[in-house]
Amino acid sequence: MVRMESFSSKDMAMQAQKKILSHMANKSVVHMFIDDTSSEILDELYRVSKEYSGNRSEAQKVVKDLIKIAVKIGVLFRHNRFSPEELSLAQDFKKKLHQGAMTAISFYEVEFTFDKTVMSEILTECRDLLLKLVDSHLTPKSHGRINHVFNHYSDPELLTQLYNPDGPFKPNLTKICTGLNCLLEEGTL
Repeated sequence: MVRMESFSSKDMAMQAQKKILSHMANKSVVHMFIDDTSSEILDELYRVSKEYSGNRSEAQKVVKDLIKIAVKIGVLFRHNRFSPEELSLAQDFKKKLHQGAMTAISFYEVEFTFDKTVMSEILTECRDLLLKLVDSHLTPKSHGRINHVFNHYSDPELLTQLYNPDGPFKPNLTKICTGLNCLLEEGTL
């Protein structure tokens, strides 16, 4: 009995793209895949993380993980790897992310409305939806990156400092929310 070898050049190309792109998550490559507004938001998230943690390499790692995940999911979408059920999950994720952006902006624009629990829960729900979406497509290492990013930015203490009206992160939050507003107006988010 002869067994057919399951080989697909398309699968091989997708795997290679994911692998290559995950090793190239630096600023010049980011501009090829991520628009200027998103890049500016990422820069501000990096600055907040660096200042909050006091650890430059940790801040770089969390943003690098965020970029790697975004690029890998983009590759999966481009190669039509998601089932109809997964595409439904992707829509749920996009709606939750949109809700998170609207909530972040609202908390910024209306002083003294910030609620760390609400913001943290939205980010945690985004994380859980994203993990379900990529469950069978990405490695445990990538799942760890998703957890790393969302656990970092959903930290209630980080969020509290970020939204402190008299805190050092006010300029960063202003730029983040301005960028989020642009992405919402463009329909990107």
